[in-house]
Amino acid sequence: MVDNVVQELTSDESWKLLATVELGRIALSVGGQPDVFPVNYYAGDGKVLFRTGEGTKLSELAVNERVAFEADEHTDAGGWSVVVKGSARVLVSTGEIAAADELPLRPWIPTIKYNYVEISVDEITGRRFQFGPEPERYPV
Repeated sequence: MVDNVVQELTSDESWKLLATVELGRIALSVGGQPDVFPVNYYAGDGKVLFRTGEGTKLSELAVNERVAFEADEHTDAGGWSVVVKGSARVLVSTGEIAAADELPLRPWIPTIKYNYVEISVDEITGRRFQFGPEPERYPV
């Protein structure tokens, strides 16, 4: 059996990795029905921000602000995953929106996304994985 194929990351390591990619998934739940949506995002200062248009994400956030967010990356040799949990809210003040407009956060698809959503992170966890062949399941 190979040791250290899964490494728990510190909070600082997790934040650094989260800031290196731009695509993640937000998980929402309303009435016991989970939903997961891919979003491009910005991570920094203890927060995750994304933009969205009117629709399901905003409706679900209005009912339940508690969310999980995950981003990851991999190569042939290994990968990592970072999960944050916290509360999401739509930015409404002119100052917050103006500050968010200065971030490197633009829609990837040609649609209007007027709403900034900020996830205030309560918990961040990360893991790094070393890939390899499956060990012998039934040793002789």
